[in-house]
Amino acid sequence: MEFLSTHFAHIMHSLQQFQLTPWKMVGLLGSVMFTSRWFVQLYYTRKHKRVVMPLSFWWLSVLGSILLLAYFTLGKNDSVGIISNFFPTFVSVYNLVVHLRHHKNSVTGDTIA
Repeated sequence: MEFLSTHFAHIMHSLQQFQLTPWKMVGLLGSVMFTSRWFVQLYYTRKHKRVVMPLSFWWLSVLGSILLLAYFTLGKNDSVGIISNFFPTFVSVYNLVVHLRHHKNSVTGDTIA
């Protein structure tokens, strides 16, 4: 029980010493954007009564990932954060490009060979 008490005291001390720096603001904004994409996806899925991945989902993914990568690379220099956000950034950019290409082709009437 003392183990939990010690860790709880450490957590409370850390929260009391919390300082909001510009880099933490970048990281928190990135985290909020990256997380909010799921609420956007949930909203559109409920609205259309089928699974939908709207364009805003991919924009939030890309922007949130870029902000998190900036935070972990420049602000914190944390290799775990860099690695855990690099792949989602790549996938989100890829899906955004595919979505925009598909939309452009459907508007112009071009077919994909």
